Amino acid sequence: MSAAAANTRMMRRLLAVVVVMGALAWAAVPFYSWFCRTTGYGGTTNTAEAASDVILDRTVEVRFDANVGKGMDWVFRPMQNTMTLRIGETGLAYYEAYNPTDRVIAGTAAYNVAPDLAGYYFDKIQCFCFTEQVLQPGERVEMPVSFFVDPEIVDDPDASRIHSITLSYTFYETDLPSQQAAAAPAAKLPVN
Repeated sequence: MSAAAANTRMMRRLLAVVVVMGALAWAAVPFYSWFCRTTGYGGTTNTAEAASDVILDRTVEVRFDANVGKGMDWVFRPMQNTMTLRIGETGLAYYEAYNPTDRVIAGTAAYNVAPDLAGYYFDKIQCFCFTEQVLQPGERVEMPVSFFVDPEIVDDPDASRIHSITLSYTFYETDLPSQQAAAAPAAKLPVN
């Protein structure tokens, strides 16, 4: 085999490796997201269509945490610090977001629970994190989250020892939806 043929063969193999690695990298994000939603890994919560039909006598304390990402100009906070619920009981908590700026800002919330294992048993029925939020300048809103802790948590040898769960949200600024972006006032230029 000539050196040119060997180089061509090696180049094809390297190109195939690059293509396969690129495909795996592209598929990793949706696969990881699906894996976290399915297993609760990394504190990813579940969603439920309706409240639990089983409510146990055992209670769990839910703590609430709020953060904003770098560059997000909102003030964001939980309206209660903790809530004690019976396992399976539906809780309704509120978070408050305030836009103290003079511009329209859109945001999306990322969320998780701690400890991570609790994510598999923490079910959200309704949440502001399911949709993008848009706040006008000076606007303040209260945003609900309806949830319950799945009674199956008591059957898990590891998770059954969890007595306190922290629900945490972080808001990140996103691009304005096209209709709001078109209606947003133009930025004022400084006068010289």
